[in-house]
Amino acid sequence: MSAQTGHGAAVRIEACGKTFADGTRALEPATLDIARGETLVLLGPSGCGKTTMLRIIAGLEQPDAGGKVSFDGKDMTAVPIERRNVGMVFQSYALFPNMTVSENIGYGLKIRGVSNKERAERVAQLVALTNISGLENRRIDQLSGGQRQRVALARAVAIRPGILLLDEPLTALDAALRDRLRSELNRLLRALGITTIYVTHDQSEAMELGDRIVVMQKGEIAQIGTPREIYFTPRSRFVAEFIGAANIVEAAIEHGHLILPGGRQPIYCDTDVPAAVAMIRPETIRVAAAGAASLSGTIDSVSFIGDRQRLVVSGVSDRLITIDAPNTVQARPGERIGLSISPDAIRLLPPEN
Repeated sequence: MSAQTGHGAAVRIEACGKTFADGTRALEPATLDIARGETLVLLGPSGCGKTTMLRIIAGLEQPDAGGKVSFDGKDMTAVPIERRNVGMVFQSYALFPNMTVSENIGYGLKIRGVSNKERAERVAQLVALTNISGLENRRIDQLSGGQRQRVALARAVAIRPGILLLDEPLTALDAALRDRLRSELNRLLRALGITTIYVTHDQSEAMELGDRIVVMQKGEIAQIGTPREIYFTPRSRFVAEFIGAANIVEAAIEHGHLILPGGRQPIYCDTDVPAAVAMIRPETIRVAAAGAASLSGTIDSVSFIGDRQRLVVSGVSDRLITIDAPNTVQARPGERIGLSISPDAIRLLPPEN
């Protein structure tokens, strides 16, 4: 595939909110810049506003008064979807059952008047790129879910859109296939270089696919950042708990230590705080001998989860603590253990409003 897919269009949404006719406030006014060629993931639970934001960018919904959508600096707010040069992939894929794979992929080119020769060449390129060679003459009902997903993606990018919009395209697939296609999709998006906006509620998809992630909560943007920033430096308790496993610890801070039932844990904080909220990721906690660490507790349960084991420990704080430990660590329920945590692995969170 040549650089014809370019690097897409830069997108700006400015003060875009959405209130539906029945008064439902689906999206609070939001401003967001998406760089040319970037893959931006809108992540959050159902009803958080992520699909509404995607539909505003697509032109399927109009923002409330005062909202503005721009592509490469051009105001597109009132431009209908068919004139926005966007490609879309939905959960259902919306493929034409009466057409072959090749006809589905080339449909958008056909209605744009692209010649038969150029259409055939572009379809052949996309068939190869999406690994569906040999399926060109099959009908949609003869394809697996993963094959249909690839056809839908090929059709969306065949028109060489400036922006590719994907609304939870892997949701309908089983877990193993979803994981495999996520890796393939990541490779494909990097090869295409199109500006991509991807909606999901799956944190693993967001982490693997996104250059940046927009975490949404109740119609508002809770945080924007790279996957690493979102994971290690969440700005709120909601983000900390939504992205990956997180131990949330509530305790006083005295003289640079969290004061917990299981001991005094060093922390980078110069100020005494009567009631702090801290986040500790399970994989940052090292198991030690009970008397050789600043914290100790009792193992409640041990779960084998393949590449590691998950320990649930009581007595360290007012809540159970989860530890992701190597399978080589010997651990049994009822055993007393120490917890070794580096101070730089502890993230203080702002108090909830």
